[in-house]
Amino acid sequence: MSRYLYIVTLVIAGEMAFGLPFHTARFFRPTLLEVFGFTNTQLGDLFAVYGVTAMLCYFPGGAIADRFSARFLLTASLVATACGGLYMATIPGPFQMALLYGFWGITTVFLFWAALIRATREWGGKSAQGAAFGILEGGRGVAAAVFAGLMVMVLAWHLPEDAALATDEERRVGFQMVVLGYSAVAFAAGVLAWFVIPGPGENSAVRHNPFPNMALVIRRPIIWAQAAIIICAYCGYKGFDYFSLYAVQVLGMDEVEGARLASYGAYIRPFAALAAGLIADRFDAARSIGVAFLVLAIAYTVLSISSVDSVGLTAILFNLGISLFAVFSLRGIYFALLQETRTPRHITGAAVGMISLVGYTPEIFFAPIAGRILDATPGPGGFLNLFALLAAIAALGVIFVACLIWLKRNKSNYKPV
Repeated sequence: MSRYLYIVTLVIAGEMAFGLPFHTARFFRPTLLEVFGFTNTQLGDLFAVYGVTAMLCYFPGGAIADRFSARFLLTASLVATACGGLYMATIPGPFQMALLYGFWGITTVFLFWAALIRATREWGGKSAQGAAFGILEGGRGVAAAVFAGLMVMVLAWHLPEDAALATDEERRVGFQMVVLGYSAVAFAAGVLAWFVIPGPGENSAVRHNPFPNMALVIRRPIIWAQAAIIICAYCGYKGFDYFSLYAVQVLGMDEVEGARLASYGAYIRPFAALAAGLIADRFDAARSIGVAFLVLAIAYTVLSISSVDSVGLTAILFNLGISLFAVFSLRGIYFALLQETRTPRHITGAAVGMISLVGYTPEIFFAPIAGRILDATPGPGGFLNLFALLAAIAALGVIFVACLIWLKRNKSNYKPV
C-alpha cells in the first residue's frame, strides 16, 4: 500500500507545485488579464522572468537532487510556493509580479523538479519506466483537471450567472479566491509529502558529491538530443495555455465557459499519458514520441487554417482534443528516454538538470513570442499564426527524434560513466 501512496503523493505534489504559476494563467487567463490589467505581451514577459530563473536553477537543482532527500526538497518547495500565492492574492503590480514569478522559478525548479523526476525513476525500477512516468503525468492530469474544475466553481460562485456582466470587484474577489484555493492545496501537498515520502535514512541511495556528474552528462550527445526533443514537446504543451483565451476571443465563450473548456481538456491528460507509457514500455519510447509529434503537427496545422465558419465548432474542438492527446502523450514518456538511452542511475539528477536546462527554455521565449503574435493580430488571425508556429515546431520534433534514434544505434554513445 505504501508504494501506491508514494506515487499518489508524487502525482499530487508534482501538479500542485505548478498550480499557482501555471494553472492560474492556463485555466483563468482572461480573468487574470482583466484583474491585473495585463496585455498578452506583459503576461508573456512575466513567464519569461520565470523561465530565466528556472533555467538558472535546473542544473544546480539537478545536483542537489542527487544529494538531498526528495522529502525535504518537495516539502520545502510546496510550502514556499504556497506562501507566494498569498502574496499574489493581494493583486500586486507588474514589477512585484515579476519578482514573484522569479521566486516561483526557484521554488518549483531548484528545490523541486529534479527531485520529483529522480523519485519517479526510482519508483519505476528497471522495467517500468514508461509506466512510472506515464502514471506521474497521467495522475498529474487528473489532479490538474479536478482542482481546476473546483476552482472554476469557486470563480463562478463569485460571478453573476452571466459572467460577462461581472463587475471589476466581483471578478477581482473571484480570482483572489482561486489563488487562495491553489495556495491551500499546495501547502497541503507539502504536508502530505513530508509524511509519505521516505527520508534519507529510509532509502538505499548513496549520496555522493553530485557536481562531477555535470561534466559527464554534458559530454553525452544523446542527452542533448533528448533535450532538443523536450524543447519541441514543451512548446506544444505551452500552446495549451492559450486555449481558454482562444475559447473566449475566437469561439465566443465567456470567461467561465473558457476556463471550463480548458479544465475539460485536462481530463485527456491521464488517458494520453498512461496509454503512451504502456506503449513505450511495450515497443519503443523514441518511436512513440516520433508518432506523437507527427500527430501534433497535423492537428496544429489544421487549426492554423481553420475557423468556426469554415469547418464548424465540432471540428475545431476535435482538433484541440487531438492536439492535447498528442501533447500529453509526449509529456508522459519523454523522461522514459533516460532508461532507453542507458543513462546511469547515479547521474539521474545531473542528467535531468542538464536536459531540463535546455529542454525547458521555452519557458523563457515561448510566452513572450506568443503574446506578441496575439497582440500584433488581435482575434482569430493571431491564433491562426500561433497554431502555424506550433505546427512547425512539432515537425522539427520529428527530426530530433530521428537524430536520437541514430545516436541510440551508435554504441560509442554508451561509454561507461
